[in-house]
Amino acid sequence: MAGIQLTILMPCLNEAETLGICIEKANRWIKQSGIEAEVLIADNGSTDGSQDIARSLGARVVPVKERGYGAALFRGSVEAAGKWIIMGDSDDSYDFSRLDAFVEKLGEGYELVMGNRFRGGIAPGAMPWKNRYIGNPVLTWIGRLLFHCPAQDFHCGLRAFTKDAFLRMDLRTTGMEYASEMVIKANLFGMKIAEVPTTLSKDGRSRPPHLRPWRDGWRHLRFMLLFCPRWLFIIPGLVLSAVSLVAYFALLLGPIKAGAVTFDVHTLFFAGTGLVLGYLAVSIGIVIQMFGIREGLLQKYAVLERLRKSPVLELGGASGLLLALAGLIPGFLALSEWGAAGFGALTPGDLLRQISLSMVLMLVGGITLMTSLIIGFLTLPTKGERT
Repeated sequence: MAGIQLTILMPCLNEAETLGICIEKANRWIKQSGIEAEVLIADNGSTDGSQDIARSLGARVVPVKERGYGAALFRGSVEAAGKWIIMGDSDDSYDFSRLDAFVEKLGEGYELVMGNRFRGGIAPGAMPWKNRYIGNPVLTWIGRLLFHCPAQDFHCGLRAFTKDAFLRMDLRTTGMEYASEMVIKANLFGMKIAEVPTTLSKDGRSRPPHLRPWRDGWRHLRFMLLFCPRWLFIIPGLVLSAVSLVAYFALLLGPIKAGAVTFDVHTLFFAGTGLVLGYLAVSIGIVIQMFGIREGLLQKYAVLERLRKSPVLELGGASGLLLALAGLIPGFLALSEWGAAGFGALTPGDLLRQISLSMVLMLVGGITLMTSLIIGFLTLPTKGERT
């Protein structure tokens, strides 16, 4: 298969008829374009004879044992002989006889070329209204906001990419999230991304599609948020911590009056809770970011790389212990004052400020210590990192 420039990749959907139509369209386009290309079918265990039909039409069939949309496309991309890959569903919703725009963009040096169904045209009944007017626009907007991605149709199934870009993406997901992971990683890794108009037709399958708009939409949204712990944990945590910290130390000095309302120890405890929760969110976000980098799911950041190479376990552990020990001081002072009162009943509100400060310091210290231990574990060198 030396000299093959392009692989047209389709997952086998257990629908032999539509698969055959897609392969025939792809074969006609290959003949007309004159490009050296192959049609490759990633078979996830179809039972309707799709494999025989694909082979009879000249396609190469690659069996994929691991189940899942992403697993099939990943294995197919690994096995692809072409330096360029165009992938699309084999349900006859995408037109494989009109691939020139994708090839042109790849030839211009783009590493990922996305189809845009909203620019190319959506046939009546081809996309449920929930997907067309809610799901796709909202998820695309979120994707553009979180990752500054230029694509305006985040989930178009017809797309092209270079084999080299695919290998650098190091894609890991096996389900429907695979499509989102590809766009996100291509953007995070600074790859050149282009978009071309493409049409979407009503698919020709004899059975309803497996897609469930709300469930699959939530899976994509969840995946995008998990891929961006900065927005899911770190930024909200920093905001909550900052606001709570100001309120906490202001109330620690005494009650605050705002007109007829007085904020006192009750509000102090709520502010302390916000401070601890915000700090915990930031800590979790950093841990998730570092775990994602370690597993090849997230892009490396210079700040986290410096943190990773620093003695974070020792410094963080020592800082956590010092904070926790510092928290014991106001606790012991409160205990002493209670002892001076004969360990009897106290006036409501007495000593609560000291107790609150003691609790907050010990909680923040404990979180710092445990986060440092986890980061220390994540920064252990692994076999793949050794030179």
